[in-house]
Amino acid sequence: MELSSLLHDLHRSSSSVKPRPSASLPPITELLSRLQEQLIGASSDSETSSLIGRVERLFQTADPCWLFSANGDEEWAELQAAYGALVGALIGCAALPPCEDDCGSLPASAYRSVPGRAGPVCSALAALLRTLGNAGCPTGVLLAVAAPVCVFAVTHVQDQVWTSSSSRAAAQSLQEVLLRAGGWRDSSHLLMGDKRREGQGGEERGLLGGILDVLQPQLTKDSWQRCEAVKLVFSWTLLQVTRPSLSPHLSHLLPPSLLLNDHYRPENCILGVHCLHHIVLNTPAADLCQFNRAEVLYQALFKHLYTSDAAVIQPVLSCLLDLLVVLEKPPSSLGPSSSRRMSCRHDDVLRLVLTHMEAEQKVALRRVYTSALPLYIDRMGVAVCRHLRQVERVVLGYLEVRDPPEETSRLNILEVLKITTRAAWPRMAGRVDVLLRCLLKLLVAVSSDSGLSVSVRQTLMNQTCLCLKLLDGCCHGDVERLLQQVDSSCCSPEVLSCLATVTVMNG
Repeated sequence: MELSSLLHDLHRSSSSVKPRPSASLPPITELLSRLQEQLIGASSDSETSSLIGRVERLFQTADPCWLFSANGDEEWAELQAAYGALVGALIGCAALPPCEDDCGSLPASAYRSVPGRAGPVCSALAALLRTLGNAGCPTGVLLAVAAPVCVFAVTHVQDQVWTSSSSRAAAQSLQEVLLRAGGWRDSSHLLMGDKRREGQGGEERGLLGGILDVLQPQLTKDSWQRCEAVKLVFSWTLLQVTRPSLSPHLSHLLPPSLLLNDHYRPENCILGVHCLHHIVLNTPAADLCQFNRAEVLYQALFKHLYTSDAAVIQPVLSCLLDLLVVLEKPPSSLGPSSSRRMSCRHDDVLRLVLTHMEAEQKVALRRVYTSALPLYIDRMGVAVCRHLRQVERVVLGYLEVRDPPEETSRLNILEVLKITTRAAWPRMAGRVDVLLRCLLKLLVAVSSDSGLSVSVRQTLMNQTCLCLKLLDGCCHGDVERLLQQVDSSCCSPEVLSCLATVTVMNG
């Protein structure tokens, strides 16, 4: 459709747009304002669809010199505002229906019409971006619309109930057009921009600040649960921003992450923990400690250690391990006198984890705990002596219980025993008798367990033998003398071979 025909249609649909000869076009800001009003005031889906099509044809057929014409800073500001308002109206045509309460969830039927509207909106926005990119217009116009367009595209590219295969393809295409229009390499480059030359500081042409401005009204305590998409867009944004770009926006990124972390629904809580962990890994320690932020994070995460959801506990333990280094020096790096006298947050976390491990019966949680425990024991170093009684009870209890088919818990607990023996060897001699009986029982049980694969059985026996060697080193050969007294008639050749390996290696 020719531009003159399009303007004629707009004239027929609104008396406020005065007819002009084809050679005399109305100011583009006047036309954009009228299109925005019509999109907002459309009374039916067919009228909205027709208007979206007209907007798309306008960007496809009109002369870029007219579309982006302005003189002076005031007119440029007016033009950018007009394009921003029109883009906002287009995005509103495919907006997700808000939840009526704080449940944050609507039935799939509530989103039935969204994918059909999102496709045409993506097409119209892509037409605008292509024209902007091809015309080489000032970046101010592009940056005025890029942030809301990016938020819209990320919302509809998700595999969720409000999208379909066609709407996701359209949103993906819109993302690609946006990257080309702004000359961005990928999504991370789009968010963080290019670093300026040394000495100038700051960021250049990154959309992170603009996207956070778009999301901010929906990220408050009372509003974030009204839209299912906002948490996904926020996490998509945050998890692609790395240091040093994250720190300047910490005041806007931390509160929403804490809101997600504190939510009662496990999926929201897990998402919040991942966001907090990303912040911990990509923010300088000085910035995290400022305004007591690190302590707030610690308290928010520590309370999750009382939950019984393995999916929540796993990321929490991982995040706490990295956060504790920010809050205090690792006990293993302190001198012997300091580690004896001072109890710290590392001790609090380890003590609580060991307490829960002693009574835990759920297989999933046992695996999560045993996967994290070696890292915490290694971090504690010689300070693990403060927890030796609990560690011993956990080791004995977990080695007695099968965990087929991979025996994850037992293998992790053997790793705990090795790390503990190396770190606290002067204190292990008094525990050799009970640990030796447990390890020998494990060898016998594993050798006769037909339910284990050959590789798992061999790994378990090798790790058990290594623990025996370490214990023997702690008690100056007592283990070797005890092993030589084992009655060969009570053990399988496989077990005797392992025990012989221990004595030969020690010799």
